[in-house]
Amino acid sequence: QVQLVESGGGSAQAGGSLKLSCVASGRTDRRYAMAWFRQRSGKEREFVAESGWSGASTRIGDSVKGRFTISRGTATNTITLHMEFLEPVDTVEYYCAEAYRGSAAEGSEEYGLWGQGTQVTVSS
Repeated sequence: QVQLVESGGGSAQAGGSLKLSCVASGRTDRRYAMAWFRQRSGKEREFVAESGWSGASTRIGDSVKGRFTISRGTATNTITLHMEFLEPVDTVEYYCAEAYRGSAAEGSEEYGLWGQGTQVTVSS
């Protein structure tokens, strides 16, 4: 059974940086896009960043463009979200997701497997 295991959440000062990692535990093939979303209580999940199955193509959400990047391990089903110039508004739960296909866009409906979430807190 494939599970998405997230790590790296925590606290940072505004202007600082954090990394979030996610591994698709139990996945032996590299065919699916992976992404990060975030969600505030009572709100819909917001797209943050996506990496295609090979890692060659990436997509970054408008709200974090220029501050966040995403990378994918060359031999593993692991993605890392590199967060820089953090702002208090980035304080939210972040979720890793695996898509149904090798590439995916920003809609959460394109993703069929989700991690448990990891909290990021940015203080001013």
